[in-house]
Amino acid sequence: KNLGKELGVSVESRQSNVEGELITWIQEAKARFEGLVFNPAAYTHTSIALRDAIVGVGIPMVEVHLSNIHRRESFRRRSYLAPVSLGQISGFGPQSYLLGLRALVDALQRTIPAHR
Repeated sequence: KNLGKELGVSVESRQSNVEGELITWIQEAKARFEGLVFNPAAYTHTSIALRDAIVGVGIPMVEVHLSNIHRRESFRRRSYLAPVSLGQISGFGPQSYLLGLRALVDALQRTIPAHR
């Protein structure tokens, strides 16, 4: 939230291990936020439903991971969300969230004149 203040944006953090709850939050995000920084965790490799929710809301999303998913087991290297993300940041531990927020805000500032 401190970085959000520094960047001039409002930040809300949520966490759940329940796929349906994540989908509901994504669907609610369209009315409240201009973008998402999202760590789908193990759902990265399994959830077409999360991918469809991101596509359905049509707001920019940066996918983040604490570990470098490309250095892990082969089945963990496949992300259903990467093709519908602005980009993917992984492998920097908790710093991945901050890098993701910076990337999202930068992308929004370049595409939405009101953010400049």
